[in-house]
Amino acid sequence: MKILITLLFSCVLVLSIMLLSSSNNIKNQLLDAIATVSKESETPRDKLLGGLLTSDFDEGSCFSRYHKSLLYRQPSPYKPSEYLVSKLRSYEVLHKRCGPDTKAYKEATENLVRDENYAQGNSVGECRYIVWIAGYGLGNRMLTIASAFLYALLTERIILVDNRKDVSDILCEPFPATSWLLPLDFPLMNGTYRFDKGYSRCYGTMLNNHAINSTSIPQHLYLHNLHDSRDEDKMFVCEKDQGLINKVPWLIIQANVYFVPSLWFNPTFRLELMKLFPQKDTVFHLLSRYLFHPTNQVWGMVTRYYHAHLSRADETLGIQIRVFRKNAGYFQHVMDQIVGCTQREKLLPELATQEAPQVNASSVTKVKAVLVTSLYPEYSDNLKSMFWERPSSTGEVVEVNQPSGERFQQTDKKLHDQKALAEIYLLSLTDKIVTSARSTFGYVAYSIGGLKPWLLYQPRDLTTPDPPCVRSTSMEPCYLTPPSHGCEADWGKNSGEIFPFVKHCDDLVDDGLSLYDEL
Repeated sequence: MKILITLLFSCVLVLSIMLLSSSNNIKNQLLDAIATVSKESETPRDKLLGGLLTSDFDEGSCFSRYHKSLLYRQPSPYKPSEYLVSKLRSYEVLHKRCGPDTKAYKEATENLVRDENYAQGNSVGECRYIVWIAGYGLGNRMLTIASAFLYALLTERIILVDNRKDVSDILCEPFPATSWLLPLDFPLMNGTYRFDKGYSRCYGTMLNNHAINSTSIPQHLYLHNLHDSRDEDKMFVCEKDQGLINKVPWLIIQANVYFVPSLWFNPTFRLELMKLFPQKDTVFHLLSRYLFHPTNQVWGMVTRYYHAHLSRADETLGIQIRVFRKNAGYFQHVMDQIVGCTQREKLLPELATQEAPQVNASSVTKVKAVLVTSLYPEYSDNLKSMFWERPSSTGEVVEVNQPSGERFQQTDKKLHDQKALAEIYLLSLTDKIVTSARSTFGYVAYSIGGLKPWLLYQPRDLTTPDPPCVRSTSMEPCYLTPPSHGCEADWGKNSGEIFPFVKHCDDLVDDGLSLYDEL
């Protein structure tokens, strides 16, 4: 079975390269050939991912959109609900009607420039928008785009993403026959606006100053949901707040946290969310598979590396290492933690003792490929040396690989971000995964892959935690800096104790919020 999938993948990779320079006629013939081969394989390819995707795109423009399913050894067991599929199709129609280069968008931006307040009872029209501002690292960006998109889906707004950084260099367009990229001439992005919690149109600030009410609705509001946000900023999702916010044509949002768990505090949203996601810990997994499709350049990095280092292994293990220190680098206590976790949880075999008999090479049949992602190559070098110098106690051959080790995070540098996205997808393709606590990079990787990770606790005082890691019971990312309480009657109650499916994160013990599927 594995050989068949590998051969099929190889054929698709070669054909994909040919597609880049072929005529439309040849391109169509090659795509037909890919489809034919897929139909004849043991596991038919579900290129539309259970209805998440439409067939309205040219495959050659973004190979990853329809070819991702070829790399996964097993189809995702987490299928989208019919209601989610229906909502996505309706959203696509709305986005096409209201997106950039439409009459509706032009009229809405003209009203924004005039900056007139709406009187009570006036309609803002069918097209309302939420503009996502790019900021922070790649993991944060992907988490917040998904959060903003889900909010847009719940409130029937159009999401437009800030493209002043490198979104179009790493991700394909997700919506057919339109664009999600905010035009570069958008009036509020001309450098004269400073979006922070002191901004005069920041919702939390306006609440504190009693500067907003139902009789005077501004053309735009800024939603500030960063690590330094106040509860007033974070609670914009509540029903009483939505009564005002729904009347505002333009929302500008800047975030660096995955705020999806807080959406469940709103009773109206909660009813809708339960229909969209009957299995509550699948939110980011499904949304990421719908929204995020690496560009052809990034996908080429993924496929080449996967084929060279992972595809022929019997089992794969991903290890993502993030060190949260000002002077980060290689630390022995972190290395000890990685080894302790992977061997304690039997993710990696222990080393054979000196007295143990050597395993007959001809009897070794199992190969375990370990993919390490870190800014620092020393961790993978040490793992590689361990299994090079001594055999494993099980006789398994352990191959350790690390695609890059750039030592410094270089956010907004095109090639760096492309490599980072490629590594996120490579991690998502592994069978099991270990990630660092609090790492948004790790959150994105395991959730895209539909994996419940082993989470490395954050070390304190240069000491290896005991236990070194915990197996998460959810594949949802963590909302790292959630509101302290819920909405309305839940005001005085710890936000992690309101619902059984919105609880504190496994890696933060008594902090953060994540979604868990009820047992």
